[in-house]
Amino acid sequence: MIEQFAEQAQPILNIPVIRRTRRNHGLEHATITILSSRIKPLSMAGRSDGDGFFLFGEVATGQVQTAVAEALRRMKHGERSLAVHPNCGTNLVTTSFLASIAAMLGMAGARRSGFLNRLPLVMSFVSIAILLSQPLGLSLQRHITTDGDPADLEVIEITRKEVRMPLSEGTMTVHRVTTRSS
Repeated sequence: MIEQFAEQAQPILNIPVIRRTRRNHGLEHATITILSSRIKPLSMAGRSDGDGFFLFGEVATGQVQTAVAEALRRMKHGERSLAVHPNCGTNLVTTSFLASIAAMLGMAGARRSGFLNRLPLVMSFVSIAILLSQPLGLSLQRHITTDGDPADLEVIEITRKEVRMPLSEGTMTVHRVTTRSS
């Protein structure tokens, strides 16, 4: 179903800025996958846009550079599955959305006094939604939010910043990976 929707949505998914963002999102995932195979434990998050992606987490710049280069090389040689990551925000949003809909359906028509009586039904609906959301989130990544084919994507620059955290004495390491694509 998601694959069919993605086929219909190709005119939108291939708008240049969207296509670049999807490719960068795939490269971001591949980079995090490679870093997590080398650094245990790895605590990292990312965010992609049309000009590249950010990596949030304490990792040496040299490690980021080699992981990005390897990720891009491997994806260009056909390892498109690297673009899909189990901890992607797409999965979190999918799970949250389905669980919220399931809870609302479970509570539909209930009066305040009947809330506790509906709790087992709501919990069952939410559990089913969570189970269904896992493969659905991965499919959404594979067909909509990432692109495992980097095509002519190239890395232009990788920079590192230390950013002060609000309400904290500490800093966070942020790497910006800037890319270019036609």
